[in-house]
Amino acid sequence: MTDKLSVAIAAGGTAGHVNPALALAEELASRGDSVRFFGETRRLEGTLVPRAGFEFFPVQVTGFDRARPWTLVTALAHLAREERRLIAAFKADPSLMPDVAVGFGAYVELPLMRAAAKLGIPVVLHEQNSVPGLANKQSAKSAALIAIAQPSVRSVFEKHAGPSTTIELTGNPVRRSVLAGDRARGRAALGVPEDATLLLVFGGSLGAHHLNQRMVELKERLLGLDGVYVVHSTGKDDFEATRDALACTEQEALRYRVQPYIDGMGDMLAAADLVLSRSGASSVAEIAALAAPSILVPYPLATADHQTTNARFLVDAGAAVMFADADIDGEPFADKLIGLLGDPAERDRMRAAARGLAQDQAAVRLADAVEGLRR
Repeated sequence: MTDKLSVAIAAGGTAGHVNPALALAEELASRGDSVRFFGETRRLEGTLVPRAGFEFFPVQVTGFDRARPWTLVTALAHLAREERRLIAAFKADPSLMPDVAVGFGAYVELPLMRAAAKLGIPVVLHEQNSVPGLANKQSAKSAALIAIAQPSVRSVFEKHAGPSTTIELTGNPVRRSVLAGDRARGRAALGVPEDATLLLVFGGSLGAHHLNQRMVELKERLLGLDGVYVVHSTGKDDFEATRDALACTEQEALRYRVQPYIDGMGDMLAAADLVLSRSGASSVAEIAALAAPSILVPYPLATADHQTTNARFLVDAGAAVMFADADIDGEPFADKLIGLLGDPAERDRMRAAARGLAQDQAAVRLADAVEGLRR
């Protein structure tokens, strides 16, 4: 047995699954471990994983649509076929056989998790959200370790885990490119002076229409504050309508920058004095890792209201404040936003509270746990 591990990772579907998996892979690779990803070529992982330089083994599965019960038959048939194919591939080529298999929650993990369990390979699950997905709940009984990002999810997995399963709070891994965020570099890219107060607004990859509308209403008040700059990411679909509604003059555009998405999230979070955002799992992890004071507005239609639970992770620590989506049109929301922009001492307290969560060490903690399962 060598000191280095061969780790198989299954993650797919959305950036919320793939990016934490890549963060773990980066940490393991830095230690000399070998990493191979398993996923669907046609989904996001088929682009992001090869771009990051990791080996990619394609699998083909289909999800189960609860609105169309008949799709369960096809989904189970594809799952069984891919499970058999992986077992055969591992037995035929010992170099493919991993020491540990890690799943990040999407249904694409199921063939690998089941194949690994049947071959006696330790199974690790990582759950990013405060409400576990179906795939992780189905895989929990065979897991040696379930790593969670939110304390509130422990009780759910205790009902699904096997008798020898360990549940460990590791946090949600954040990619090194984000952790390397630099305040001076971010401000230089934006043309924001060092002594200015920067508000960063975003609603996740798809944006947040209600947040965008509210920012339009508050633009004049925000630009009326001395030294306040705004970077507002609207999401691609809402960009043109929001830009037109803001109707920034050439002079206003020097301090209010509106764009469809954010490049270099690490630098932008490092540059920000205050963040206004939805509270998806990845957003919360990145905000916490960069210790950015934040106002969180959970997406109200998220499954089982999990964005509210995600937000409480930061709110309960004193690193953020939270407003329900239905409440952002009220004056208390505007007062809090403007008040925090004018209160650097309170922002400093929130930043210190975020640092206390040590979210920037989540990938290290998860890699330590995975390496602890070497056979």
